[in-house]
Amino acid sequence: MMKIRVSRAAVVHSLSYQAFVTLATNDNYARGAMVLGKSLRNHKTSKKLVALIGPQMSEPCQAVLKRIFDEVRVVDVLDSGDTAHLDMMKRPDLGVTFTKLHCWTLTHYSKCVFMDADTLVLSNIDELFDREELSAAPDPGWPDCFNSGVFVFRPSLETYGKLLQYCTEHGSFDGGDQGVLNGFFADWPTADISKHLPFIYNLSSIAIYTYLPAFKQYGGNAKVVHFLGKTKPWSYTYDTKSKQISGSEPDTTHPTFLLDWWTLYSSAVVPMLQEQYGDKPFFSGCVACQFSDKVNFESEQDGSCPSFAQALQPGMSSEERKQKWEQGQADYLGMDSFDNIKRKLDSFLK
Repeated sequence: MMKIRVSRAAVVHSLSYQAFVTLATNDNYARGAMVLGKSLRNHKTSKKLVALIGPQMSEPCQAVLKRIFDEVRVVDVLDSGDTAHLDMMKRPDLGVTFTKLHCWTLTHYSKCVFMDADTLVLSNIDELFDREELSAAPDPGWPDCFNSGVFVFRPSLETYGKLLQYCTEHGSFDGGDQGVLNGFFADWPTADISKHLPFIYNLSSIAIYTYLPAFKQYGGNAKVVHFLGKTKPWSYTYDTKSKQISGSEPDTTHPTFLLDWWTLYSSAVVPMLQEQYGDKPFFSGCVACQFSDKVNFESEQDGSCPSFAQALQPGMSSEERKQKWEQGQADYLGMDSFDNIKRKLDSFLK
């Protein structure tokens, strides 16, 4: 049998051309991408970092992304003049989906892991590169579908072309990229169990309260949290003095993960944004309010200072509060916070 020798240099070269990839189409999602990139760096990834961005993104945001990521590539399917441009004329509704599919064109990388900009890495996840295309975690809403927020893939122009063709012929059953990818990789549920990532690699925040016992049992092992839902971490504001988050009532997001996101964003990302914007005003989401029982009129109007407890409807009855608990909508950052519950228990035990 003929032995094939692979040089150490070739192995190192192959590993160095593996990358984490994300997509940010505007300045808001750019903030998410920045936090994701910093979280990957903080946990000592050995892989390259790539950000695909929309052409409307501001220069300061692009500059910060270029400091965090190894490669920042502007993608605009409608103006690209390639096959996707022609296909878009038939299916204009799938614009964002086509943009995400551009990750398959990164053929100078041997293998990649795509991560949505609303994900946060909690520990090193380089082991994901041991998996093959298409590896992903089950979606909590329908486990026979995978969630496309985190997936392992191999860049390929052939696959890219086939995906575009599938997109234009079949569309998306959910109107987005997840429907397209689940349709294209239709054998994912049954073909190869090794391509089913453990849920800890894509812990959907929306699932925490739907199966709270499982979260208590396994949540401590989470490696990636995914902030699903319409309310993203950057939709809130953060008081840098009191370390409290404010805004609308949380969208079934575990407060610890939300605080982790804001702590990283305020300490590592905001200073870079401030440097790039210079004297130009911009909204970072960080405020310096002093939380108290009384909220002044101005803070109530701009929504920047009230805590979650203050954001709840005034005069909520015990029955209404009980219903919110049963629906997984307890005010974990306000009146139902751990500290408040502990204080109440301590008063009974005295």
